[in-house]
Amino acid sequence: MRRIAVIGAGQAGAQLALGLQKHGYDVTLVTDRGPDEIRRGPVMSSQCMFDTALQSERELGLHHWADRAPDITGIALSLIGPHGTPEVSWRAPLEGPAHSVDQRVKCAAWIEQFADGGRGEIVLHEAGVNDLEWYARTHDLVVVSTGKGELSRLFPRNAELSPYDRPRRALALTYVTGTAPREGGAAAREGTSRETTSRAAAAREGAVHYRMVPGVGEYFSFPALTTTGPCDIMVFEGVPGGPMDCWDDVVTPEAHLARSLDILHRFFPDEYERCRNAQLTDAGGVLRGRITPTVRHPVARLASGRHVLGMADAVVLNDPITGQGSNNAAQAAAHYLDSILRHGAAEFTPQWMQRTFDSFWRGWAQWAVGWTNSLLAGLSPHQRDVVTAAAEIPSVAGALAAGFDDPRTLYRWWFEEAEAHRFLTEKRAQHAARFDGRELRRALGQYATGVTVVTARAPDGRNVGMTANSFTSVSLDPPLVLWCPGKNAPSLPDFTDASHFAVHVLAADQHHLSRQFATPADDKFRGTPTTPGIAGTPLLEGAVARFQCRTVQRLDAGDHIIFLGEVEQYEADGGAPLVFHSGYYHVATKHPDL
Repeated sequence: MRRIAVIGAGQAGAQLALGLQKHGYDVTLVTDRGPDEIRRGPVMSSQCMFDTALQSERELGLHHWADRAPDITGIALSLIGPHGTPEVSWRAPLEGPAHSVDQRVKCAAWIEQFADGGRGEIVLHEAGVNDLEWYARTHDLVVVSTGKGELSRLFPRNAELSPYDRPRRALALTYVTGTAPREGGAAAREGTSRETTSRAAAAREGAVHYRMVPGVGEYFSFPALTTTGPCDIMVFEGVPGGPMDCWDDVVTPEAHLARSLDILHRFFPDEYERCRNAQLTDAGGVLRGRITPTVRHPVARLASGRHVLGMADAVVLNDPITGQGSNNAAQAAAHYLDSILRHGAAEFTPQWMQRTFDSFWRGWAQWAVGWTNSLLAGLSPHQRDVVTAAAEIPSVAGALAAGFDDPRTLYRWWFEEAEAHRFLTEKRAQHAARFDGRELRRALGQYATGVTVVTARAPDGRNVGMTANSFTSVSLDPPLVLWCPGKNAPSLPDFTDASHFAVHVLAADQHHLSRQFATPADDKFRGTPTTPGIAGTPLLEGAVARFQCRTVQRLDAGDHIIFLGEVEQYEADGGAPLVFHSGYYHVATKHPDL
């Protein structure tokens, strides 16, 4: 039986430990505090978990608070001008509700769930480097998911991926009850009173209200579930040296709340009126600090020569300005779990450790880091154009809201000026059209499909590939199939110039390939073995079916191109296919009535 030690029982560590335990691994979970101490301690983060990250919890049966945590159903953003009045304001719905569950509630419950799991061990101890030597000697793999204490120096800073060498914001969190309802919004958070079930139900919906004051900082708030019940979380992000960088003289929870209200009164008077009678949820409901956004090398070599693998905040530490911390941790746990399960009984070498991190970095973290760092730098002119246009074009606002849930969707129009102009031109045209593109896409998503990866060999010899579910058979005589890449796909010119393409119908256990080839990257094939097919087309292994095709026709079709191919060779090993429906992966099962 493989023995794995997980150091740290936060969002990432506890989630990974529970996932490994569920799949039969012998897990040692090392934490510096037990559940009761965690519940009595101070808050650890603001942890607004968006739907995509929550899915990783649901898949493991870990999201126990869906009926108690207030639903966060949208993003409301305001850009505040020099005179304190909003220059831009808009609100957009999220595809699925987000939830914020105080990590004192979540992590304490997860540690108890792990203890009740019947397999594995909990060690209450603040691990140091010497402890890692022991765990590395007695376990097959050690995963470090905390950067506390001396462990923070274990993984060297990656200067190439870390543009900042000092904090970019002064951070403060304030957990409160007793706020008044927003105009036209849900009722106030109930706090500890829980006067009636109906009032609590009325308070279950809300939004992330995000306010940006250029040169000063950001403030956002949202409903949450804490140890005392529903509450509101205030997040202050002050530009260093600016008027919101004013926390150094605050030493008590009461002074922290008073300073929070002072900032609201000065910069956000309407929010001050809503919160003027707010009370702290508890004495531990405050947090202050400064974070230097840092990406570290993920594999550390101990003095003994053994290696350990870093995860989540230990190697990718984000400023909370975009609310990505807990989401990043959940995604890291999901990627690492998937990598471990697929690795099987093989040795966990340093090369495997690096590949595991690289897969997480390419598939998720680089986009969350890039977006976070872009906001820390301040809005560029084209980014300000996008934020401003969102007030007039709902689909632009929706795209920005979707970026909170999945930062990969912001590529490339958020980061590149030319792409931003193209994006806005496209959205303005759609806005003038009959259908709302987002709603139409949601409706079309009700049609369940398989998932494919289409590959080709570019004229210069590079391998190119992308994920597609727009694949279908057309004719048996002659044998024709089609698929439809978008006109904005970066590799479209390479597919257009290639004489052949290969369609791989993915198996149920190949969802990692779907994500890998759906995410922009310089080399999507890194770490994925291929064999050459017709005309050098790269072929992937393990698909339930594979079709090598010669392109016979390309047809212009709105914002996509239809590739019609004649099948020249195929293999169909069969097996359970990967299924995509309504934005999620599924597996196919036989209908119970058949």
